[in-house]
Amino acid sequence: MQKIATDDAPKAIGPYCQAIVHNGVVYCSGQIPLDPASMQVVAGGIEAQTERVLTSMAAVLRKAGSDMSKVMKTTVFMSNLEEFSKMNAVYQRAFGEHTPARSTVQVARLPLDVMVEIECIAALG
Repeated sequence: MQKIATDDAPKAIGPYCQAIVHNGVVYCSGQIPLDPASMQVVAGGIEAQTERVLTSMAAVLRKAGSDMSKVMKTTVFMSNLEEFSKMNAVYQRAFGEHTPARSTVQVARLPLDVMVEIECIAALG
């Protein structure tokens, strides 16, 4: 197993890594909307937070040798599903025509009280 780390995404805030590559698959940890330089939650609503999460996820995938077009599955954790359509619009722009499998769930609370966290599984090459 190969651990993946990039300065273009937030550092892990616990005992985990940004991603693991094993047998041609990238397993990305959940990304929350932290600015990688300041490690502060980005300002703005669900759209800004979703954009930051997906930008960070793309950076981790790039470092691993993959990209958003190779994502097979995502899991989206939201603190308020009433914001789903706004999150979904940003998500759709990020993936374009590519539509990976996805689960979306509302949770009671996310780290640092953010609105969204997204994890993914992607293929290499």
